[in-house]
Amino acid sequence: MKILYVSSEVVPYAKTGGLADVAGALPQALSALGHEVVVVMPKYRMVDEKKFGLEKLNDELYRAKGKVTVYFIANDKYFDREGLYQEKGVDYPDNCERFSFFCRKVLEILPKVGFFPDIVHCNDWQTALIIAYIKKLGEWPKTATVYTVHNMGYLGLFPKEKLAATGFGWEMYLPENLEFWGSIALAKAGFVFADLINTVSQTYAEEIQTDEMGFGLAGLLRSRSQDVSGIINGIDYTVWNPETDAVIARKYGTKSIPLKYENKKALQKANNLPEKEDIPLIGMITRLADQKGFDILAGAMEKIMHLKCQMVILGTGEPKYHELLLNEKKKYPQHIGINLGFNAALAQLIYAGSDLFLMPSHYEPCGLGQLISFKYGAIPIVRKTGGLADTVHDLNPKTGKGDGFVFEEYSSEALLNAVKRALTAYRNKKEWLKLIEKVMCYDYSWKVSARKYVELYNRGLTKLSFIQKSGNLL
Repeated sequence: MKILYVSSEVVPYAKTGGLADVAGALPQALSALGHEVVVVMPKYRMVDEKKFGLEKLNDELYRAKGKVTVYFIANDKYFDREGLYQEKGVDYPDNCERFSFFCRKVLEILPKVGFFPDIVHCNDWQTALIIAYIKKLGEWPKTATVYTVHNMGYLGLFPKEKLAATGFGWEMYLPENLEFWGSIALAKAGFVFADLINTVSQTYAEEIQTDEMGFGLAGLLRSRSQDVSGIINGIDYTVWNPETDAVIARKYGTKSIPLKYENKKALQKANNLPEKEDIPLIGMITRLADQKGFDILAGAMEKIMHLKCQMVILGTGEPKYHELLLNEKKKYPQHIGINLGFNAALAQLIYAGSDLFLMPSHYEPCGLGQLISFKYGAIPIVRKTGGLADTVHDLNPKTGKGDGFVFEEYSSEALLNAVKRALTAYRNKKEWLKLIEKVMCYDYSWKVSARKYVELYNRGLTKLSFIQKSGNLL
């Protein structure tokens, strides 16, 4: 089938978060399955024409050829800026205008480049208006639409006065359209008008239909529950693979697990920690924010430091957590390594050198850290939410079933108890080695996820055909 994949960021061209990784990998995996895939994104300042070999088609359109063709919508007024959505933590005030322009242009260029998709797959609020244009203008009657929300915390909220920038009139300022508590939410264009709604794990698909996690749209999503589903993101094993990883201190695989400990010593050395093989080391690569569970980690940190373990944390975020971690480092220099900022090479070494990998998130739509940690043989400690609930199963030491340490209550005490259980299990070296070998063999590749997306697209086409034959509207 012909698939148009639209995203506001795509690896390797521009990235602020996990959306870019998905948008870079999934289209490639779909292409490998034999589908014709075209990607469209904005041409930001950071998209280097020479570096990526871009071909200029006209003043508003560039192209990069490959297994998947990528088109770039250019407009210096809107996209020739330092950031993608904000600068210095402040959103651009004309984001509504910027991405409304982008969405209109996406549909304008398709006839010009001769691509008429069977599926239009849009991601997050920045691209959601495309789906509303398709449904309202009626120019793409044979095209099914899929809308993926990667994080319900970002709905594209703007004052109602910005509605004119979308090209729609006040008829769209209704609760059943774009209106949202006196404002407009561009994400609703996807939630209301898409043939199918998708998110990045089955548990998160259920969570976003609850009042607690629905960010004000739970009722709408419940009304469309038959159209809401979840597919776990994949990871790129050409990048995340300890057998081929040229960045880590020593390559290793399921047949050479003891070599993993050379990475542990390298990680300990890099963080000025005692280089001891037998002390359990907990890694953490994250944004230092409440969403990632730092409020409950803060409450448990002192007691964790008194356990016989080490921690290495890499990340940046809220200043209060920077201060907390630096204070812990001063008090417990033999037990914790703190790396404020981001360092890609260090991240890979943390996965390779850690025995355990901590993700105590308040909510986590999918999570990639736990999937990468499986491949590197670092056993995850997670809270039961979103994609973490779908992929990590609590270890039963008696039966050997399970693959991590899971806690459900969002509290410092529950987190601490999970850490204690993990440290107890670590001491049984024979069973621990079996556990490492098991999780390193898991397959969370994009090939697996891409097949599920193809099934989703076929569902969308079937639904569209049924609607057209029955004469019903969405």
